[in-house]
Amino acid sequence: MSLDFTTFDADNHYYEATDAFTRFLDKKMARRTMQWAEIDGRQRLLVGGKVNRFIPNPTFDPVAKPGSLDEYFRGRNPRGEGVAQLFGDLEPIRAEYRDRDARLAVMDDQGVDGCFLFPTLGVGMEEALADDPEAAVAAFHAFNRWLDEDWGYAYRERIFAAPMIPLVDPDAAVAELETVLARDARIVCIKGGPAITRDGRVSPGDPRFDPFWARAHDAGVTVGIHSGDAGYNRYIDDWEQVGEFRAFAYAPLRIVLNGSRAPYETMAALVCQGVFDRFPRVRVASIEAGADWVPELLKKLAKVYGQIPNGFASDPVATFRRHVWVAPFYEDDLAQLKDLIGLDHLLFGSDWPHAEGLAEPSNFADDLRRNGYDEQEIRTVMADNGWVLTERLP
Repeated sequence: MSLDFTTFDADNHYYEATDAFTRFLDKKMARRTMQWAEIDGRQRLLVGGKVNRFIPNPTFDPVAKPGSLDEYFRGRNPRGEGVAQLFGDLEPIRAEYRDRDARLAVMDDQGVDGCFLFPTLGVGMEEALADDPEAAVAAFHAFNRWLDEDWGYAYRERIFAAPMIPLVDPDAAVAELETVLARDARIVCIKGGPAITRDGRVSPGDPRFDPFWARAHDAGVTVGIHSGDAGYNRYIDDWEQVGEFRAFAYAPLRIVLNGSRAPYETMAALVCQGVFDRFPRVRVASIEAGADWVPELLKKLAKVYGQIPNGFASDPVATFRRHVWVAPFYEDDLAQLKDLIGLDHLLFGSDWPHAEGLAEPSNFADDLRRNGYDEQEIRTVMADNGWVLTERLP
């Protein structure tokens, strides 16, 4: 339905140009990073010399229609159809998926005044380069230059594209952060789960990353953690061999075991390891990870604080509520979430134009109404809160 106000969508996406990782890549790093190859008559993406299957068709042409998996993600698939069937007919890629001015025209039609813009392919590439941190640094530096050229980090103060900062090397992460801050980035994006370093997997709350958090603190920039390949298939493999992460390769055990583990553990680490106490201006936005993990995390934090109060510099539940913003899925318990973290820390995200998102972003208001939100509360979530995070803290 139409709204009497324009919205801010905290979870919009582009479909990457085929040269997103290669346009500005140091040619010496090509074989260690991203290349394209024709295999059996199809364009395939090679990452680190291996065929990458994170996205079934990384050229994105053709691509699924927005919202085609809406009912599936609401838990409604009575005929038990496979994902390929639920996608329906694919269509040629649209201009607004890759062109910022075409996107603004569509946003005008949708009543979306501003948005955070995230990768589709990019959120799976850091894990794909887990064995070569130097290559990850080079690949995402090139990617961020492409992102700035094609989309801009604050285009017309409406489209705020999030550069990706791999935490594989603390010094390189700070250098990349400095680069994108100089280009007016308002939000940056890091991978959920442990960071992949030369020393193995390390919590992003480990003090070795304090220089990164200190710079984000000083700049007052928002740090987004968007779902993607967080490397958690290695845990699922203990129970059932699933191999490499594939975006739409759904299996019951994988969904049950892996669904909310990455955001739960990442936020627990940031709180329990004192990132927000050391850097009190840091703001973190959890995007496209839903919110069903929030109640259990806050319950556990409250219990542990009662058991080991000296283990925290401040009340961990209050710390979470001050520093973390959450973009829930439309199928989450939105009424409970408002009470848990407060109205001002809820974000509206449609995931447009992805198949698993909403075909019409404004329809998120209907889910809020069904969960007891009044019209002013709907406006706060769908318009006001996102804009707050586009402004760097003074």
